[in-house]
Amino acid sequence: MRHHNKNKKFGREMGVRVALMRSLARALIIEGRITTTEPKAKALRPFVERLVTIGRNNDVAARRLIAARLGGRAPEAKKVVDEIAPKYASRAGGYTRILKHAPRLSDGAAMATIEFV
Repeated sequence: MRHHNKNKKFGREMGVRVALMRSLARALIIEGRITTTEPKAKALRPFVERLVTIGRNNDVAARRLIAARLGGRAPEAKKVVDEIAPKYASRAGGYTRILKHAPRLSDGAAMATIEFV
């Protein structure tokens, strides 16, 4: 049974899946917008929104927690706390949007763009 087990597996083991989410989150933080498959974008959304919510505290503990969630990457954590989180100080969640695209030609995978609002 899969009770209380809603995270997507993506056909990967846990360590590889965590690395995938971290790399997608880092790319989104750096670029502001990325195009990926729709299931990956849907799984990435709560991961990144939690980071932005943590970053709204703007203290050392928040920076360290964000860096830890991103695999020890301080520059991306700094960008979340200093640039991204202040833009959403008055917003109660919903920092990202997912825009659907046509399926990928090679394998027909549903594609989507995830970006900061």
